[in-house]
Amino acid sequence: MPSSPAAPPMLHLLCGKIASGKSTLAARLARRPGHLRLAEDDWLAALFGPEMTTGADYLHYAARLRSVMAPHVEALLGAGLSVVLDFPANTVEQRGWMRDLIARTGVAHELHLLTPPDAVCLARLRARNADADHPFAATEAQFHRFAAHFAPPGPDEGFTIRRHGTAG
Repeated sequence: MPSSPAAPPMLHLLCGKIASGKSTLAARLARRPGHLRLAEDDWLAALFGPEMTTGADYLHYAARLRSVMAPHVEALLGAGLSVVLDFPANTVEQRGWMRDLIARTGVAHELHLLTPPDAVCLARLRARNADADHPFAATEAQFHRFAAHFAPPGPDEGFTIRRHGTAG
């Protein structure tokens, strides 16, 4: 029996506040055949963890990481793998980088928008910090500081959006 052709590669993007369930959803998506997860938090922690002490540090090192990850993501997609990009798509600027990836590769995409209430995110954040199994232990103050910059994608940005509520 001949094998069926492989599905075309897909780029999965994630948008949601801290502890909204992005990485949990990313892990679930990456279990699909032919999918690979790239997690910003894992890379940042391994490469720059000790140097990242402020929000400005995060912005600096995240930009550096995106610059080296772009060709890697493009190569993976070009090789026929689907990529679950577990990098936040929480601002217009972050999504601009992702839109450029889509334009350069021509692949299909889904932007997963997670929208649990802040109270749910904060409860998850407290539990995650208590478990100490995440590369970064964000404080509630950091949650609020980053949440103030959160901007859900607008229709003019051109993304294919898949909405997820409280459960992810």
